[in-house]
Amino acid sequence: MNLKSKCFGAFSAAGYILTGLLVFRLAGAPLRALQMGEEKEGSRAEGEDVMRRNPFVVDGCCRKGSRNALQELYNPTQSELSGAAVLHQARRDQVVDSCRVYSASSHKRKVLTPGDLKHLVVDEDHELIYCYVPKVACTNWKRVMMVLTGRGKYSDPMEIPSNEAHIPSNLKTLNQYSIAEINHRLKNYLKFLFVREPFERLVSAYRNKFTLKYNSSFHKRFGTRIIRRYRKNATQDALLNGADVKFKEFADFVIHVTFHYDLVGKYETLEEDANYVLRLVGVGDSLRFPSYAKSTRTTDAMTAQFFSNISTQQQIQLYQLYKLDFLMFNYSTPSYLRLD
Repeated sequence: MNLKSKCFGAFSAAGYILTGLLVFRLAGAPLRALQMGEEKEGSRAEGEDVMRRNPFVVDGCCRKGSRNALQELYNPTQSELSGAAVLHQARRDQVVDSCRVYSASSHKRKVLTPGDLKHLVVDEDHELIYCYVPKVACTNWKRVMMVLTGRGKYSDPMEIPSNEAHIPSNLKTLNQYSIAEINHRLKNYLKFLFVREPFERLVSAYRNKFTLKYNSSFHKRFGTRIIRRYRKNATQDALLNGADVKFKEFADFVIHVTFHYDLVGKYETLEEDANYVLRLVGVGDSLRFPSYAKSTRTTDAMTAQFFSNISTQQQIQLYQLYKLDFLMFNYSTPSYLRLD
């Protein structure tokens, strides 16, 4: 993950899916073997089917005498979960079909190492792997993961300060395991992420990082770089403090960037999808996902207003950058977009 994705949350959410797929498409394929070269010929078909098949044909996938979240997702025993299971199967199929199109057009496969897995949070007790995507409720999800992994240390996610939720040592990530342990968890744990309408997420990242005064250290560190590169005749104050980055400049910066998941939740149905995950792991009665302040959310109308301030060329370039997100996660092309 490069500097832009790490700092601004501007990385395509589809990228999180694809980076996982490129190495871990085969549920049982050793990571060590894939690190040594390109994916072997003939393995693609099996990898494409891994989301569609029942994953519980593998022996020893769960604790003896119990059903884990992965089993409950694919073979629900609770009638109230059956309808949601159908919805999430449709979302998985959409991802698989999009990845098939992408794989057919892309001949190169990036080979990843465990060091690329720092964004995958592991919950051993409930056998979960959460891929956090910036600006898609990741702070609240990290709070919830701290409750799930805290073994009684926390009970209310909202009692955990937001800055504490982002301290790396408070959560265990997949890169901290051995190769054999990584493969075991990818094969047997429920892997999920949450996505968002791509341009709303982009504008949300801009608003959070560049329109709030308390981000002065961030402005100095990154805003000054953007202004220095994209603003002609910048004032000395702007070059020194970087506090007034325009959305057009931010868009220019993003344009010049770039696993198989069992469950893909959406920001638009955040509480419903998040609480579904918690019901799958058996804690739905004792733990609820925190409600969010809808009044502060970046909306479609707000996004349209920001996009009206950038050129048609920039809009086309941004759409090309995020096109796979629209396709993979079944988002419609925004009506305000100028693509002619």
